[in-house]
Order: sequence, then C-alpha cells, then structure tokens
Amino acid sequence: MPVTSRYLRVALYSLFILAGAAVAGSWAMRQAEQHTLEESARRGPEQLSLYANSLHTLIERYRALPAVLALDAELINALSQPVTPEIQAGLNQKLKRINGAAQSSTLELLDSTGLAVAASNWDTPTSYVGHNYGFRPYFSQTRSQGTGRFYAVGVTSGIPGYFLSSAVLDAKGRFLGAMVVKLEFPQLEREWSQGNDTLLVSDARGIVFIANDPAWRYRYLRELSDDDRSEISSTRQYHKQPLTPMATRTLRSFGDNSYLMRVSGPQGPEDYVWNSLPLTAEGWTLHLLRRPVVTAEDSRNAALAAIGLWLTLVFLVLFLLQRWRLARMRQRNREELEQLVEARTRDLRTAQDGLVQSAKLAALGQMSAALAHEINQPLTAQRMQLATLRLLLDHGRIEEAYKALTPLEQMLTRMTALTGHLKTYARQSPSGLRERLDLALVVDQSLQLLEPRLKEEHIDLHVNLIRPAWVRGDAIRLEQVLINLLRNALDALHDKPRKRLEIHIEARQQHWNLSVSDSGGGISEAYLGKVFDPFFTTKPVGDGLGLGLAVSYAIVHELGGRLTVCNHADGAQFTLTLPTAEDL
Repeated sequence: MPVTSRYLRVALYSLFILAGAAVAGSWAMRQAEQHTLEESARRGPEQLSLYANSLHTLIERYRALPAVLALDAELINALSQPVTPEIQAGLNQKLKRINGAAQSSTLELLDSTGLAVAASNWDTPTSYVGHNYGFRPYFSQTRSQGTGRFYAVGVTSGIPGYFLSSAVLDAKGRFLGAMVVKLEFPQLEREWSQGNDTLLVSDARGIVFIANDPAWRYRYLRELSDDDRSEISSTRQYHKQPLTPMATRTLRSFGDNSYLMRVSGPQGPEDYVWNSLPLTAEGWTLHLLRRPVVTAEDSRNAALAAIGLWLTLVFLVLFLLQRWRLARMRQRNREELEQLVEARTRDLRTAQDGLVQSAKLAALGQMSAALAHEINQPLTAQRMQLATLRLLLDHGRIEEAYKALTPLEQMLTRMTALTGHLKTYARQSPSGLRERLDLALVVDQSLQLLEPRLKEEHIDLHVNLIRPAWVRGDAIRLEQVLINLLRNALDALHDKPRKRLEIHIEARQQHWNLSVSDSGGGISEAYLGKVFDPFFTTKPVGDGLGLGLAVSYAIVHELGGRLTVCNHADGAQFTLTLPTAEDL
C-alpha cells in the first residue's frame, strides 16, 4: 500500500473519531440538561407538600379562634344592646389581650351591619373601629353560613391578610354580628425566601397574592373576565393594588401540574420548572418555580463520560476487527482443537455413564439380595399353606380350601409388589403413580416385611399411628422409602444394649408426618447435612453404596413431600412429610 494512501486513511479515521467524540459530548450535555429538568420536576411535588403543610399548619392554628371567641358571653351581651363608649373600651382591651396571647395579626368584632365596634388595634392609626366591612364576602358568608373566609388587602391598613370569621348568636340563635381574625403571612414569606426557589400562592382566579419575592405579587396567571374585575372591585379584595398579567408559555410537560415554562418574570423572560399543588381546603393553588441550572462541572463530566464511552467503543471495534483477522488466520487450528475437545468430551461422558451404571447395578444387586432374603419366609409360608390346601382337598373340604386360597393369593400379590421395587428403581424415570392410600397401611406392610429381623434382634418397637392417614402417592415406592429408613435404624441399633425403635404418624397443618426414631446414638453433626447425598455412607466398606437415602429423598420430593433428619435425646429421627389427601 502506498505511503500516501496509508496516511490518508489514518487521517480519515482520525477525523471520524474526533467528529464522533464531538457529537457524543454534545449529546451528553443535552442529556444532562434533560436529566436535571426531569429530576427537578420529580422533586417538585415533595417540596410543594412541605410548603403546603407549613401554610396549612399556620391557618389551622387560628381557624377555631373566632368560633371560640363568638361564644364569649361578654361579646354576646355587648352586641345584644347599644355599644356604649365604656363597653367599647372594655371590648377593645379584651381583644387586644387575646390577640397578644394568640399571636394573631388582629381581632375585630362586627355588629349585625358589618360595623367594627371593637378591635385589637383600636389604639393604632389603622384602627378598624368605626369602619364598616359589610361589603366583604366573609361577612355575608358568616351571616348566611355561620362562618366565612376571605383573603384581601386591608382597606384600612393596606396590609393583605386572610380573614376568618364566625357568627355571634344570641340565646335564640339570632345573628348579632361576627367575630373576625386576620392572619398576615410576612413571616411565612420570609421563611420561604430563604431558598433559591420562587414560591407563589394564587387564588381561584389565578391572581398571585402570596409570594416569597414581592415582585411576583398581584400578577394574574390567566386573563380576568369582566365579571372577575367587577367582583374584585366591589369587594375591594386587592384594594389599590395594580393587577398585571404574567405571560407564560409551556415548553414541555412532565406530567400533571408539572411543566417547563417560559415566564415573563420581574427580571424578564426566563425558563422555570413549574410545579403546582391545589390547596382544596382554601380554594388556592401553591406554585413552585425553579430555574433548571446545570452546573458546568456536571456538563463537563457528562461530556467526558460520553467521549470516553465513544473512544471505548471505537477501540473495542478496532480490537474486534483485529481479533477477527487473527481468527481467520487460525481458523483451521481452532477447528482441529474443537474436534479434539469433542472427542475427549465424548470419552469422558462414556466413562461417567459407565461409572453411574456400575454404581446403579451394585445398588440393584444389594437390593435384590435384601429382597430375596425378605421373601424367603413368605415362600416357606406358602409351601406350608399349599400342603394344608392339599390335605383339605384330599378330605373334600372344598369350602375351607377355598378360604385357604385367600391368604395364599395375598402373599403372592405381596411378593409381586415387592419384586416391583427392583423394576421401579431400575427405570430411568418414575411412573408418576398418584393413588389415594393410607400411610398407616404402608407402615403395617413394611413392618410385616421386617418382622423376622425385628424379632431376631429383640427390638423394643413402639408404634403410634393415626388411621386412616390419607396421602397421595405410590404405595410400593413409599414402602421402599420406609423400609430403607427402618433398616438404617436397625443397623444403628445392631450393637446397642438398648434397642428402642419408635414409629409415629401425626397430623400437622394439612400434612401427615411419619417419624422413625431410634436409640442408636444419633448421627454426627458433621454428617447431618450430607446423609442425603449420593454415595455418602458411614457404614464399613462393602455394607452399602450410600444410595439408599439419596433415592428415598428423590422419591419423597417427587411426591411433593419432604424427608428430613435430626438428632434427639439418644438417637436419630427421620421424618417423612406428605400433604393430606382428604379431599381427593
């Protein structure tokens, strides 16, 4: 390849890498901005709830105050008669004391026409005494409904506040006047102004009347109708305050009451993450405005991360290309290696299958020998039964001979079932038999099979069974499990002076528990977790392969049960748990 062509290719590759890095960095910075916006919008409702709680707590602190004062007998008596200067002076002093104790803004007492006959600020230049407030909506609400509320700019003081009122009634329930408390929010606005966010409260018409920045106050968020302006004028709600529009434009929506807005604020058009929360109790709306600020460090980190990812991707592609070229060169060697590995794998699998099959055949041989020993006595009994049958036939006792056939048939059926153990174990998959059977009968049949050994070894046997104990399963395979457990217990008792064997069946929480306990000294704690592992055994070499408990565990698990082991006072206890089958 010519040198010039090589340099040109390198230059093109370098230009491509640099262009990609620039695009990745720019994209990452935009994503950082979007993430900042979304995170700010996500946190907005939580912060709004905190601010709303502070406002709600302040209002609720004084909501009951006018209702309580309206029950005062002195106030009721004063409104029940013409208010003389002496009565008025006493009321003024009383309201001033109560206002100081309650830490409210002002208290005033209005008569039935709305005239303020007493007020806590009677001794100030902005005293309410002598002014008529019958035009205020809270007074008409109090007259008609018993209570009233209204936010407005004070026509006397010029200070805005929230008026809460309650009707003063005589003993016959006649309206005498209204007790009014005024709440002002300068302290709340100062607390809200400690942060960098803008907090606004607007009324039902969208007019902002509380703000932590005074420049936002008395701006309306939507156009006011002629009726709105007329009512505001008649109630003098925002007395002498100019109302100006606030132009807004939605740039993006993050969900309900959450937007990216361009707002014509006091400093000119700016973008804000705008969250709103309706305050249904008062008919207001709380707004949180936050400038979406992405720090230079965040933008730089996002750009560097994106560029790093882009360069990593580029180098990864180059690395993969190089690997692909090397792979093509070594394709033939790899194919030969794979063929060799496959051949060795097949050899290992063959050896493994042979080992498993050998172990299985050894276990089958052991089980066959045990089974042959167990059916020896039934065969002897059958020969004796046949001899008896011949004698009965020789003497013509047909009916008795027929009866003698029944136990003989039962023993033959039993031997057929016993030989089925080997077939069941020899199959590679279980038959899946699920018949309804009595677990106590399985115990009876297992003990019958082991009866010669129990007598020969003088076992102290204790059997406590509940009958019937209905379960669902395969009787032969369950008997195989139980015989295995009983044989292990008998092996443990072989050289013990005290040979106690207990078998219990008990019901517990929709399950039957069959436990086999012995006095053989128990199982070492180091071996308790291994007893169900295949090929694990503590017996001498030649006495077992360690498959019995593993096979039993698998059988019980397949039937939907559990097989567990633990030590008790002087031996081991195996517990077989199966679901009940009462409704089957």
